[in-house]
Amino acid sequence: MAQQEKGIKVGVQKFGNFLSSMVMPNIGAFIAWGLITALFIEAGWFPNEELASLVGPMVTYLLPLLIGYTGGKLIYDTRGGVVGAIATMGVIVGADIPMFLGAMIMGPIGGWVIKKFDSLIEGKIKTGFEMLVNNFSSGILGGILAILSYLLIGPGVTVLTGWLVTGVEWMLDVGVLPLTSIIIEPAKILFLNNAINHGVLSPIGLEQAKQTGSSILFLLEANPGPGMGVLLAYWFFGKGTAKQTAPGASIIHFFGGIHEIYFPYVLMNPLLIIAVVLGGISGVFTLTVLGGGLVAPSSPGSILAILAVTPAGNYFANISGVAVALIVSFIGSSLVLKTSKAKEGNIEEASQKMQEMKGKKSSVAGALAANKESNGEFDTTDINHIIFACDAGMGSSAMGASLLRKKVKEAGLNMKVTNTSISNLPSDAKLVITQEELTPRAKQKVPNAHHISVENFLSSPKYDELINRLKTEDVIEENPNDEIVVDSTPTNEGVLRKENIFLNKQFSSKEEAIRFAGRVLVDGGYVEESYIDAMIERDQMTTTYMGNDVAIPHGTDEAKKSVLKSGVTIIQIPDGVDYDGQKARLIFGIAGKDGGHLEILSAIAITCSEMENVEKMATAKTVDEILDIIGASFDK
Repeated sequence: MAQQEKGIKVGVQKFGNFLSSMVMPNIGAFIAWGLITALFIEAGWFPNEELASLVGPMVTYLLPLLIGYTGGKLIYDTRGGVVGAIATMGVIVGADIPMFLGAMIMGPIGGWVIKKFDSLIEGKIKTGFEMLVNNFSSGILGGILAILSYLLIGPGVTVLTGWLVTGVEWMLDVGVLPLTSIIIEPAKILFLNNAINHGVLSPIGLEQAKQTGSSILFLLEANPGPGMGVLLAYWFFGKGTAKQTAPGASIIHFFGGIHEIYFPYVLMNPLLIIAVVLGGISGVFTLTVLGGGLVAPSSPGSILAILAVTPAGNYFANISGVAVALIVSFIGSSLVLKTSKAKEGNIEEASQKMQEMKGKKSSVAGALAANKESNGEFDTTDINHIIFACDAGMGSSAMGASLLRKKVKEAGLNMKVTNTSISNLPSDAKLVITQEELTPRAKQKVPNAHHISVENFLSSPKYDELINRLKTEDVIEENPNDEIVVDSTPTNEGVLRKENIFLNKQFSSKEEAIRFAGRVLVDGGYVEESYIDAMIERDQMTTTYMGNDVAIPHGTDEAKKSVLKSGVTIIQIPDGVDYDGQKARLIFGIAGKDGGHLEILSAIAITCSEMENVEKMATAKTVDEILDIIGASFDK
């Protein structure tokens, strides 16, 4: 029974996530439409009849087509997206209301149909006729689906949308809309927040906004007030790490709009869900009484994003709705924290529990199973290039590439090994190695490549497994004379200075250690001040713990513009600092500019792959001992 319930939960999450995945990539277009609407319609801030003429075509054609294309692409890449968009055009023309729900139906159907067709004819098309068949099949099948959607789906969705809008209006009239928070707030903790907001509420809200100028539905899930109340309560009345981290989490939640950051705090004390629900109910009730609402979806759920798509005349109502939700949630959360006899939870344990609920591990395992990685079932005969990928492409991936490059060379293989950011992965990549948390992103970027997922880049047994596999196959030599190095190898001069190596440091948390490393880089003239926060952000995205008691905090891909020149700092922590449940005794803070740090990073990776070397550096008594061990050049 429990297994069946778990299966239902996972199924609901997957369905909800799929719905939201059709909307989320196109939020920018929704916001653009919302801003144009708020500014230029007759009741807007700057009424302009000519510019207001953009509103109708955008909501009628642009937004549904984007959803339909994205839905098809999720099923079958670009080819599925094209057929999904063609099919969506049928529901657009076949109805007199914006076809968001219709697009969510026809987009995936279009992708599925062309995918099935291609699987049926695979290997049956004569050479030279592939392009002809591909183009005509997508055109013919897309046209048929457009006609069917025009005749059947469009009218059906029109009726369904009418019922839904009428239902919302009825709930508003009888005053029961606030009770939806009883479902919405707990569902957010189960990671159905985006599914509810963008998969269910947004399509209905857009139709309501088109008719009335705004919709309260856009604020049912996006209101940051309930979560902010929980975080403030921990800030004032919490204990331990929860109290210490609550201020930073509050800023990220309220102004950054990342609601997931407060979920672990609720999981530490499940009674807090009552406070969150009460805050949600109070906020919706306030919005209902004052007539609040937005002209478009707010994503992320930041107070700044909410204010950006608030129509003229609704600011007081919307701000009041957020404020009341915050106050009620804060009072309720404070009472729970001060009176609860439950043992104070641990934020790290709660975060781990959150990830398990989110299904990150299981999704990664599923992705790996799909690639049959566990059995090594992939064809190596056409692989001549191994790519390590991470978020920024300058830290963990560079170290992993250096380590594997050495193993490739020792094995006598003519194989190119490079590193890059996930966003810059080439479309023709055939073998990609990433940390396990990043594998789903890499698969989405290059779905046709074989993906190897490792827990850390320094000590994974999968390197040797891969080398052994490659040695048993005939590996194609793209250019036997190619030197196995990264694209650019500038001088190391000034990258690692003696004064940037610190011994016998102690830190109370990994964030404190990361900030210390960032400050060294700032003071050394390597990076701008903003790079420090980017290092924290990067570690929150995916841990920068590399294994073997080593961590290499660095900035995000977007933070590369903050790097003035390449720099490295080495921090020895003999007693270690907790790093996502692991103990880091050596921290290498890095900033990479045009590859100037890569030679030192390579030396670090190769050296730290041996635990004996790590032990020597972690117990070294002088800076010179560390420099002698890593064997890198530096300015004395």
